[in-house]
Amino acid sequence: MNTDLLWVLGGSLTAVGAALAASLYTVQQQTVAIVQRLGKFHKQAEPGIHMRIPFIDEIVSRMNLRVQQLDVGIETKTEDNVFVNMVVSVQYFVLPEKVYEATYKLDDANRQIRSYVFDVVRAQVPRIKLDDVFEKKDDIAEAVKVELSHVMEGFGYGIVKALVTDIEPDAHVKASMNEINAAQRMRVAANEKGEAERILKVKSAQGDAESKALQGKGIADQRAAIVAGLRDSVDEFQRSVPGTTAKDVMNLVLMTQYFDMLKEIGASTKSTAILIPHSPGHLQSLSEQVRNAMMEASMVNDASPPADGTDGKRNGHHA
Repeated sequence: MNTDLLWVLGGSLTAVGAALAASLYTVQQQTVAIVQRLGKFHKQAEPGIHMRIPFIDEIVSRMNLRVQQLDVGIETKTEDNVFVNMVVSVQYFVLPEKVYEATYKLDDANRQIRSYVFDVVRAQVPRIKLDDVFEKKDDIAEAVKVELSHVMEGFGYGIVKALVTDIEPDAHVKASMNEINAAQRMRVAANEKGEAERILKVKSAQGDAESKALQGKGIADQRAAIVAGLRDSVDEFQRSVPGTTAKDVMNLVLMTQYFDMLKEIGASTKSTAILIPHSPGHLQSLSEQVRNAMMEASMVNDASPPADGTDGKRNGHHA
């Protein structure tokens, strides 16, 4: 009898322990458990440990209250008839005060959100050109958020943010856009290169003009110095050698310069100069030409009336 009693007591305790274990349940943080009693909503259990009546109360779902993200891929076309693939990321959460609505009003919240995202994006993007889609992606995301917030709040869901995370045009369209961009950059580069070349040519022309001006001034100064040197040489030679004339001095200077020139040409190993004729005797002809020019200039000066108006008379006599 004692053994049978122990078995009965043991079985009873086991049954009680099993019943107690079946009646206890826990709810994790940021989670709400939905409890139904005999198929009807009974309560929503907050985080912690709770009791239920076994076989009477049933936990039908556990709602996650944390922010969740749903990525929605959409294919649509722009105003200029270019098809693009877009990804819209929707961040949402279950409103704690509307857990009942989130549980019983929607069968599939993700599918509902996808439907509204498709509807909004396909209503917005066809009114925007492809180039503007990238710039107005924030406006598209804001339109999605406003529409979802207005609709999903009645189903117990709050919308934190909607983001357009990817815009992918057709591969051929992307290649064309890259070619257009490259052509624009090449055109700008060509303009800059042409402007640089123009500046270089202008600076080169200015430098050449200044160089020629300085070169001309140098030649003029050189000729003035040569004339002054010849004049001084003639005067000094006439003072040093009495009885010499300017003709004698010029012949001597020409002869000296002639031999100096021959010396310089002979000293150069790469000279291509040709003297026709080149004998010293031809200096006589050159000197005669110089003398004749000087005599003609003197005759012109003598023929012109004097500046004092005496009409050629000197000390009462005709010249």
